[in-house]
Amino acid sequence: MAAAKIKKGDTIVVRSGKDKGRTGTVLQVMPKEGKVVVAGVNVAARHRKPTQANPQGGIDRSEAPLAIAKVGLADPKTGKATRVRFETGKDGKKVRVAVKSGEKIDG
Repeated sequence: MAAAKIKKGDTIVVRSGKDKGRTGTVLQVMPKEGKVVVAGVNVAARHRKPTQANPQGGIDRSEAPLAIAKVGLADPKTGKATRVRFETGKDGKKVRVAVKSGEKIDG
């Protein structure tokens, strides 16, 4: 399996769709489905009827998964979306590097 280019806790920029241009922090990555859940992005509203457990009812808002192809990692220097490549660091470990600026993302 390939190394993850986007990980939990990363700041991302949405590249396409209704939330294009918005940024947020990755809450969850689902590599098998090819999706990510991002805080404050792609928020779905679910109208709930009153029940015994929830007598008030109301609208539940939660982040829905977003296709990983629609997001790009935010460049540490500029904050714009960038692609990611892997390089070998000084200690021999793989490090993620922003393609646009050449800035190391972790490490």
